[in-house]
Amino acid sequence: MKHTYTITGMTCNGCRISVEDKLNAIDGISSAKVNLEKAEAAIEMSTHISLEVLQKALSDKYSISENSVSNISDLKEKKSEFKQLFPLFLIFGYITVASILINYSPWNGTDFMLDFMGLFYIVFSFFKLLDLKGFPESFKMYDPLAKVMPVYSWVYPFIELALGILFLMRVQIPIALIITLVILGITTIGVTKTLLKKKTIQCACLGTALKLPMTKATFIENSIMIVMAIIMLIKTYN
Repeated sequence: MKHTYTITGMTCNGCRISVEDKLNAIDGISSAKVNLEKAEAAIEMSTHISLEVLQKALSDKYSISENSVSNISDLKEKKSEFKQLFPLFLIFGYITVASILINYSPWNGTDFMLDFMGLFYIVFSFFKLLDLKGFPESFKMYDPLAKVMPVYSWVYPFIELALGILFLMRVQIPIALIITLVILGITTIGVTKTLLKKKTIQCACLGTALKLPMTKATFIENSIMIVMAIIMLIKTYN
């Protein structure tokens, strides 16, 4: 996350350098750049750091405060990201509710997970197949296997479709679970690397029909499927 703060008390370039060095020395701050003319500091941090911690790192000569304009900008950015990801959240909600309704009476947790995974694959493969020509290019940007084996990105939507059918029809479940761990594990590695590098690319999870940014939500959706697959495998072989 990136925030802009107002800093008063700086009178020369030496002050700027001193403030910048002290801010960069704080744990959790990946980058701090101070602008002497604007009396501002642009700080990138991995987790939120309170004003008290920032002020404590500086000498009494300097005073740091939140930049209200920056906070408004951050809020707008968060709202914009939520708006972009709304289709993903909506689809996840529909899949979850549908799986619950199918299995709620009597409740069966195992069947719930199988139906969830089946519907997940069916729905997500549908959106990928809407633009089968455009999907491979987006997928190759972050999936490690698709980068070295382009044909994999072409068959991936059909793999998802086949897995969805297997889960919903309760056919060859152990094999489907192992394949799930392999393909989603590979994709998750690519997603994690992309997020760590803070690259801004399009997520191909719902194909190219819906322009979704690569965010933590992509990592979370894959992780949910991986966890379910692990639980189901443990139940199968116990």
